[in-house]
Amino acid sequence: MPHLHLGVGVPWYHNTMVPVERVQTGVRMERRLLKVLKGLAEYLDLSLGDLLEGIVLHAFEQQPPFDDATVQVIERLKQVYGLDLTAHDSHHLHSADEE
Repeated sequence: MPHLHLGVGVPWYHNTMVPVERVQTGVRMERRLLKVLKGLAEYLDLSLGDLLEGIVLHAFEQQPPFDDATVQVIERLKQVYGLDLTAHDSHHLHSADEE
């Protein structure tokens, strides 16, 4: 199964866990983007929080978080949920309730 490059599916993964303190957060996010993320987390057998932590940690180090097979899964999920936003759109998003 394709995976996030975080050690998911790697036998030594559970022996190298790093203890962290997690907090609950209420984050607003574009609806279709959240659906794709939840679908991907389910596909990878991860919690949404674990998926987001992995994506952010990779982004902070300017490393791609996904292998080619996982990118293909993401593309399929984007089609299923009608997600047509791109990175270029990220600085131009606003909600109707923010006007």
